Amino acid sequence: MKQILEAIQSGDTAAVAGLPVPESYRGVVVRKDEQTMFEGIASRDKDPRKSLHLDEVATPQLGPGEAIVAVMASSVNFNTVWTSIFEPVSTFSFLERYGKLTELTKRHDLPYHVVGSDLSGVVLAVGPGVSKWKAGDKVVAHCLSVELEDHQGHDDTMMDPQQRIWGFETNFGGLAELALVKANQLMPKAPHLTWEEAAAPGLVNSTAYRQLVSKNGGAMKQGDTVLIWGASGGLGSYATQYALNGGAIPVCVVSSPEKAEIVRSMGAELVIDRSAEGYRFWKDEHEQDPKEWQRFGKRIRELTGGEDIDIVFEHPGRETFGASVYVTKKGGTITPCASTSGYMHQYDNRYFWMNLKRIVGSHFANYKESWEANRLITKGLIHPTLSKTYALQDTGQAAYDVHKNLHQGKVGVRCLSPADGLGVEDSAQEFRARHLDAINRFQDV
Repeated sequence: MKQILEAIQSGDTAAVAGLPVPESYRGVVVRKDEQTMFEGIASRDKDPRKSLHLDEVATPQLGPGEAIVAVMASSVNFNTVWTSIFEPVSTFSFLERYGKLTELTKRHDLPYHVVGSDLSGVVLAVGPGVSKWKAGDKVVAHCLSVELEDHQGHDDTMMDPQQRIWGFETNFGGLAELALVKANQLMPKAPHLTWEEAAAPGLVNSTAYRQLVSKNGGAMKQGDTVLIWGASGGLGSYATQYALNGGAIPVCVVSSPEKAEIVRSMGAELVIDRSAEGYRFWKDEHEQDPKEWQRFGKRIRELTGGEDIDIVFEHPGRETFGASVYVTKKGGTITPCASTSGYMHQYDNRYFWMNLKRIVGSHFANYKESWEANRLITKGLIHPTLSKTYALQDTGQAAYDVHKNLHQGKVGVRCLSPADGLGVEDSAQEFRARHLDAINRFQDV
């Protein structure tokens, strides 16, 4: 690993191409024999620091159409939290099922799961049939893994029956020194970003693009009023940027004055601090409070000059879904991509069917959407929202921060990179300087 790092830091592509792939590497894992360790403990009390381990693991065999990447940096997404607390199910069930698909996928069914669905780094080796990428290329990776042997995936790759999220439903993820990816997951690294900055957008940026912008999601247009839950968080911080960049009007919901200040600094003017205003959409575990939906809707109309919501950017799930359906305008759209507060949603169907509203499920993004989202990062039109970076051995703490909502934007992890601030190409320094305030907006907040 020392030789690999030295070659990358030297900038000598030929030196990287001539290096052998190590037989083993360090990766952040959950262990199959520990998947029942949190039984009987409430979700909020499960601690990722106890279940995420930094282990030396064997490097997987490189197959056709694949690449091994030397990972300079990665980041923590909510799926890493789910993996670490074994909810809603243990991810070993995913690996077992994937392992039965082909001889090649058997590699993924192991007694450990190397996690992580983001990376920035350098291609170390490519398998047979790969022509677009070569050893030495600086890359980021999106997390869509598909087989495309079935017809359903050839219009929208998200519809492939074998669609999976790399590092969550497959093994050999990005929170590690090396990662195994399909070569068609790779995209060019933005030259003006550091390794940790470049690793931060991947999953959430592509997810927000499909969920809000794409014809497969909200199909947002200029002038749309968009309700964004968690507008300063990992997902919401990109949704806020897309709304502002696309001429929409974001109504940003946050949970503290500090988070309100962040979204205002991004250019959002309509902000609701739900903690300060005391919204409680559930009376208890079993019953929601429609009067709170009404109070929330009234507050939105006060901010928008009487307009209701065209698109709801939904991801909290159970806690907010009833309110989301209620406040959406007649003919409007709710696009859920997750359920971080619970999967069993409840809403009053009268407000849904009688007002011709739509719920459009959205899950990550297809190859084209991911590429377009990354292109906007490279052009400096959308920026990373990295707030803090941990060393690889401290990934458990990084995941704990995300689990407890102690973070802003994205939480990064240095893998092979020895320090923050590395990886910016000399030719991009002037471009970076023009965007530095936006790049650093979430730092130390």
